[in-house]
Formats: sequence, C-alpha cells, structure tokens
Amino acid sequence: MEILCSTAAVQQRVQELGREITEFYRDKPLTLLALLNGAMFFATDLARAIDLEMHIDSIAVSSYAGQQSSGRIALRGDCKLPVTGRHLLLVDGVLDTGLTLTTVADLLRARGALSVRTCVLAEKIHPRPVGMHPADWCGFKLPDRFLVGCGMDAAERYRQLPYIAALD
Repeated sequence: MEILCSTAAVQQRVQELGREITEFYRDKPLTLLALLNGAMFFATDLARAIDLEMHIDSIAVSSYAGQQSSGRIALRGDCKLPVTGRHLLLVDGVLDTGLTLTTVADLLRARGALSVRTCVLAEKIHPRPVGMHPADWCGFKLPDRFLVGCGMDAAERYRQLPYIAALD
C-alpha cells in the first residue's frame, strides 16, 4: 500500500472544497446527496466544511466487482428526500469511468432536480468514455490505481483510513 494523499492534505483539501462550495451555493438552498458506501466519510467531512444550512441525504449504488468497474450501476437504496425542485450536490469518493456520477446525475435531473452538481474526493487520471460528465469539484487528480481510504474500499476493507492510498 502506498500513501498518495496524507491525512493533513486530505483535511486541508476538504476545507478548501467546503469554502468553494459554500461560495457557489451562497444564495441557493442546498441538498447534499452522498453516494454510499464510498462517499460516507468524505461526504460527512465535506458537509461539516460547507458553511451553509443544508439538507443531507444519501443514495446507495454500486458499480464495482472486486477491484474493477463492472460497467453497470446497481441502485441499492434510494434517497428519502424528494429531489424535485432542489439544488443537489452529488458527492462521491472517486471518479473512475464516470458511469456512476453520470447515471445518478441524469436520474436525478429526470426526477426534477433544479440542478445537479458533483464533487469527488479523487479523480483517476485516464480517458473516460464519451458522454461521461466530469466532476464539478475534485479534491485530487490521482494515477489510475486502485484507491482506498477516506471511504473508498477494497472488498469493504480500508474505508476507515484517514488518508488516500493505492493498492498494488
């Protein structure tokens, strides 16, 4: 395991993202929507760094089989709040192929969200398929390796690590 982003670097970047997002949503009512399970720790830290009143909800999806993207999205648990008429910030741990964020964002728009923006802690540096949306906010651009920590896992292990590491 190789540490790519230290605990201090992650904490600092989350605070920076929180300030940027606070400024962007200053005059808009915000609903933060965490993608579970991968965004659980990042979304919590980010919500605390955003200096606004907001609603917080989650949606459970999966797109990985082992350490590879499966190419399919499985909705395992829907959000509880209605999304119609809301400004949504969709939060995930990692942007890999872009399939998860694009699919869920498109679903939320189809359900009547006023706007859907995205924030990820890590974005893997590699080409993405045509039509996959980039994240509006990104903590770190990292090599195309299997990432763990800050909510990201390998077979439900390593989520609790306070830093981002790569498994070889």
